[in-house]
Amino acid sequence: MCHFAQRSSALSFPQICNVFWRFHHTSTSHLCSCSKTVGDEKYQDPLQLGRKDLKNLYEDIKKELLVSAAELKEMCDYYFDGKGKAFRPMIVVLMARACNIHHSNSKEVQASQRSVAIIAEMIHTASLVHDDVIDDANSRRGKRTLNQIWGERKAVLAGDFILSAASVALARIGNTTIISVLSQVIEDLVRGEFLQLGSKENENERFAHYLEKTFKKTASLIANSCKAVSILGCPDPKVHEIAYQYGKNVGIAFQLIDDVLDFTSCADRLGKPTAADLKLGLATGPVLFACQQFPEMNAMIMRRFSKPGDVERAWKYVLQSDGVQQTTYLAQRYCQAATREIRKLRPSPEREALVHLTEMVLMRDK
Repeated sequence: MCHFAQRSSALSFPQICNVFWRFHHTSTSHLCSCSKTVGDEKYQDPLQLGRKDLKNLYEDIKKELLVSAAELKEMCDYYFDGKGKAFRPMIVVLMARACNIHHSNSKEVQASQRSVAIIAEMIHTASLVHDDVIDDANSRRGKRTLNQIWGERKAVLAGDFILSAASVALARIGNTTIISVLSQVIEDLVRGEFLQLGSKENENERFAHYLEKTFKKTASLIANSCKAVSILGCPDPKVHEIAYQYGKNVGIAFQLIDDVLDFTSCADRLGKPTAADLKLGLATGPVLFACQQFPEMNAMIMRRFSKPGDVERAWKYVLQSDGVQQTTYLAQRYCQAATREIRKLRPSPEREALVHLTEMVLMRDK
């Protein structure tokens, strides 16, 4: 975990709450403004800046998934329909450009770096397919899940197939270091899922458990993908660490905001049912913070909200508490850490776009 997470998890939970309460009263004005310029080059929107490198992204993914079985092809095409946010590939190609410029002033993305972006999206999608089976989810990205349409067994196999195709694409890069870095992602995804299946009785251990699970299930993919493209574009280990730390902090912030949206966004906008985590028995950041104001939630957390009325009561407690605000402040801290890291690179439009992406993470509503 990042230095901030290590420091936070060493504190008692009341101390953690106090830290974020104090943070609420501090200024966040040092976050990047869209109107800034970098050197002689005006800042560009990340979505526009990365679009060139992401052109035909989903078509290229489908080429990696060439298969003769019609039903399996239909299942793969169902998720890779080109309507995803492509958030992870966007970060990866921007990081690739930023590192290339930092090292050699090259403004081009290498073919191997773009392959990492493709692989990251494939691993992410495979994990979503498997998650939906584990959670018995009904909807994802605003439409029915694979397991609801084709059944759990075929959905698991489809996820496995996407993951195997990503592994073949990874091997094709032909760099053992990159293979090692991205293989760590798959291990972390599995370990994160096991962490999610468990829970901690000790109140202070719960938050560290939650942050570790968040890193492994969400942030590891972004962190290691960023590290991979930095290795391909620059030999400096310090740059590799910058890329990794940026991806890790942004990834954790992304999931924290996702956990907030589970309580604040409507189901239509979010693309999946709200209160989904509570219904799965999961105590996310807003719940853990709310527990400080409503200690009676401890018993509900330990029984994973399994008694009738638990989900509804926990939902009300969270909204009556400052759990949503505290989780949002925590996400802001992680985004600030990401910004500090990426600013260590040489100025470029891509670097500033990565700074602005941290703002987009905080402001997103779906």
